[in-house]
Amino acid sequence: MSRILSLYTSVIGKKAIVAVTGSLMVGFIFLHAWGNLKLFAADTAAGVPEIDLYAEYLRTIGEPIFPYSSILWIIRIVILVSLVLHVICVIQLAQHNRRARPVRYQHARKFGEATIPARAMLYTGFIILAFIAVHLLQFTFGVLDPSRFAQGAVYGNLYRTFQLPAFVAFYVGVMGMIAVHLYHGIWSLFQTLGSDNPDRNKGLRALAIIVSAGLFIAFSSVPVSLFAGGMSQPPSQAKNVLTSDSR
Repeated sequence: MSRILSLYTSVIGKKAIVAVTGSLMVGFIFLHAWGNLKLFAADTAAGVPEIDLYAEYLRTIGEPIFPYSSILWIIRIVILVSLVLHVICVIQLAQHNRRARPVRYQHARKFGEATIPARAMLYTGFIILAFIAVHLLQFTFGVLDPSRFAQGAVYGNLYRTFQLPAFVAFYVGVMGMIAVHLYHGIWSLFQTLGSDNPDRNKGLRALAIIVSAGLFIAFSSVPVSLFAGGMSQPPSQAKNVLTSDSR
């Protein structure tokens, strides 16, 4: 236990925690994006949207060994703990850096020494935290706008919410901030792992850009497509045979 605490209290340990928890969350974001893209899949023969079936499938993972929805909640808890540790360690590292350099630079740093994404990491991180809370309240618990929420009707919940221009602008805007955050986070992960090298830094940065831009497009395509009228209206509640709660 003392070794674990010693590792946690060290700068290297905190950076390792940030890297590991960040990797877990990036993996979760990839899976979440993949699930969201099922919105564009054709409905089943019974008229149930594919994304609704996918949401129901997530709740049945592990059955009958594990109770209904238990594995999904375990994943949620792991991601939540990772998020909390990630935020705490990032804040502590920022405080450590300020203590190590109490006097501001006397001369302006060269362009590129600290990129805009790097300087904005803490701020975009807090915005992302607020977004996660809004996202859960809107699409998981349905308490932000109960009139647009129906249990188990994931497609319908998304469709009704993203008919509102304010929600579309909010989600796309936050997706842009997440992309900026991910870009620097992925690049920092390469540095933490010691993968950065002058000979391959351009390639690693390009990879970080491709990943973050790809996720931005994947997530933003959902609200934009629904708002632009490119998707069909949700099936009637009578057709939606699923009774589980929405993601």
